[in-house]
Amino acid sequence: MSEAAVVVDALPYFDQGYEEPGIKEAALALIEEETRRYRPTKNYLEFLQPPNYKAFETEVMKNEWERMQARLPMETLSMKRCELPQPATGKMTDVQAWLEAVHNSEAQLEHQKLRIQNLELLQEYGSTVWKNSNDLLVKLLNTSQQRLQEVRKQIQDINWQRKNEQIEAGTKLKNLEDSWVGLVSKNYEIERVCLEMENQLLAIPEYQLA
Repeated sequence: MSEAAVVVDALPYFDQGYEEPGIKEAALALIEEETRRYRPTKNYLEFLQPPNYKAFETEVMKNEWERMQARLPMETLSMKRCELPQPATGKMTDVQAWLEAVHNSEAQLEHQKLRIQNLELLQEYGSTVWKNSNDLLVKLLNTSQQRLQEVRKQIQDINWQRKNEQIEAGTKLKNLEDSWVGLVSKNYEIERVCLEMENQLLAIPEYQLA
């Protein structure tokens, strides 16, 4: 017998008596006893590569994790880049300070222009993109549901196959058992008749003299 062969010692679809009192408790006791005695001697995950828990860890995540471990408050969102401050009081006559303020204003203005353009693009094409995205999600859902139905059908087919095989095997075992009981009964009857005949022969005088 090969190592991959499995000896089936139960036919759940054919056997009877599982609902009798004490059967479930006895089965659970056997399972608990086996789990106490079983000590794995092989690492069943040795074919897998060692897990790299830091593969997706970024510097931002690392810093945030350290902040949470230190129980420090989260930094508030800085709006400084959106401000348009004028030069400080002491630099009101500084040309360089005013140039920096103007450059900052130009940058903020360009940023707002980009925001307006993005909003216009979103208004013009956003609904179509959103519809296409929803259509893609619906297709993915339908594909997943179809695959789920296929897997469920495969499981059902396997269960039906197991049931048919077990019922066939159980019927064959029952017939063999009945045949065995019949043969044993017949042997017993033959033995009983032989014993009666032997006693009858012993009762005959000529047989006793012989």
